Amino acid sequence: MFNRRGKSLYVALTASTLITLGVAASAQAETPWEHSHPRRDQVNDRLEHENARLRHEVREGEMSPRRAARLHHQLHTVRREERLMASQHGGHITRQEQGVLNAQENRIRRRIGS
Repeated sequence: MFNRRGKSLYVALTASTLITLGVAASAQAETPWEHSHPRRDQVNDRLEHENARLRHEVREGEMSPRRAARLHHQLHTVRREERLMASQHGGHITRQEQGVLNAQENRIRRRIGS
């Protein structure tokens, strides 16, 4: 199927593709901070996701900018509370604190969806 030159080119292209995919996958790997603070990372990822949903809702005209601003403020309040909780425990939050923050995020999430 391939002559010697074609086979070498195929191997080189395949290797470069695999290297590129490996670099892309490692860019998405957890950072050391995310690894050592999984509860905070989960809470903050949810906050980022909800903020993106709000921006999308406004952009699509499904929500007024004023209502989105109020919900953004509520999300910001949750982020401040998360940071305050972490400052009391050496940079970490407890499972119970994560539950409290998740409940607050759930309430805001339902307001965004309605």
